[in-house]
Amino acid sequence: MEIRTIHANGVEFAYLTVGEGPLALCLHGFPDTAHTWRHLMPALAERGYRAVAPFTRGYAPTEVPADGAYEDAALVADVRALHEELGGGDDAVIIGHDWGAFPVYATAGRFRRAVTLAVPPPGSLGGVFFDYEQLKRSFYIFLFQTGLAEHAAAAPGFIEGLWRDWSPGYDAREDLEFVRRSIGAPANLGAAIGYYRAMLGTTPPSGRYPAVEREAGAGAPILYLHGTQDGALGVELTKGALEHLPEGSRAEQVPGVGHFLHLERPAEINRLILDWLGPA
Repeated sequence: MEIRTIHANGVEFAYLTVGEGPLALCLHGFPDTAHTWRHLMPALAERGYRAVAPFTRGYAPTEVPADGAYEDAALVADVRALHEELGGGDDAVIIGHDWGAFPVYATAGRFRRAVTLAVPPPGSLGGVFFDYEQLKRSFYIFLFQTGLAEHAAAAPGFIEGLWRDWSPGYDAREDLEFVRRSIGAPANLGAAIGYYRAMLGTTPPSGRYPAVEREAGAGAPILYLHGTQDGALGVELTKGALEHLPEGSRAEQVPGVGHFLHLERPAEINRLILDWLGPA
């Protein structure tokens, strides 16, 4: 895979790419990097896609955005700009995991097909997110609203602990090395935490971006996958998800895997994704 750069939505993005053909845009989450797609991207290329995995705003080697914006609307604007600057057409597809799934739900209408992993669609969380067991899993979200966030997240073992809890039994050493390179510096770690501060309103919206609206014709079908052992967002959050997805979508629980399901069982998850997307 090659690493390249592109300017989109006022940010200099670094991205991994492999293959030729219609665009397959792959979006990572936290605490992760574009390398999370190292198993899927070659498989996409073999199917005739041009797989592109950007390091999202603030994750090195992508720059920390000058506007300091991390709200949903900024992430959606990034996807729209990347789709355009990368020459994506109506035949492009999109895959998002964790934070990368959020803009997929809003922009699926400009893609032929879409895949989300580990995050249910907006509107399906309801009161389940405030279930006691889920609140325990989500402790870090509330910690990240405080002035202790950067110090805690930089402490030895914190990020490692999240991976261990979220994907029990998975050996994340290679991934953690990628994470250290990407958000090990204070400015990048602050950017990654900024997504969560914007999420709960601790950081007010930048005012640069309009409210998020789904793309016109946002009926592109979505495959939503969620591991039954997910330690970040419990599988019970998937209840009723299909009601909030476009017609023709599919929601599937994957037994025995955690939050980073595409890394834990890449052959199985690749097959599910590729079967859904079909040939380029």
